[in-house]
Amino acid sequence: MSSMLFKAIGIWLVIVVAAILNGMFRENVLEPAIGESMALSLSGILLAVLVFLVTLILVSFIGSSESEIYIWVGFLWVVLTLSFEFLFGHFVAGKSWQEIMQVFNIKKGDLFIVVLFVTAISPWLTAKLRGIL
Repeated sequence: MSSMLFKAIGIWLVIVVAAILNGMFRENVLEPAIGESMALSLSGILLAVLVFLVTLILVSFIGSSESEIYIWVGFLWVVLTLSFEFLFGHFVAGKSWQEIMQVFNIKKGDLFIVVLFVTAISPWLTAKLRGIL
């Protein structure tokens, strides 16, 4: 069981790297080209796709054939993602809690809630698609 947990966290770390690269791409390429709001939306969609693709590629490493495990992995990833967003954002990046809460502002173009949804369902869905379940 602990082996599966470490593997799930390892996959999540790959997703974190993809998310950081996506954020850099948004800030350095998309925002100058199409503006902040559109860049935020496009980046959110791109990140959701990246989360799904990384999970699709790596889900078999978790090594279980039980649906419940993949549901729990999705839950774990959401908790880790929110923890990272809030703790890193506040204590490392120096953002206020109000600034960090803007990731939930769909009116501003932020689709982080979509990313969280995809993060939650991707382990189970990709395991199902790959024939693991």
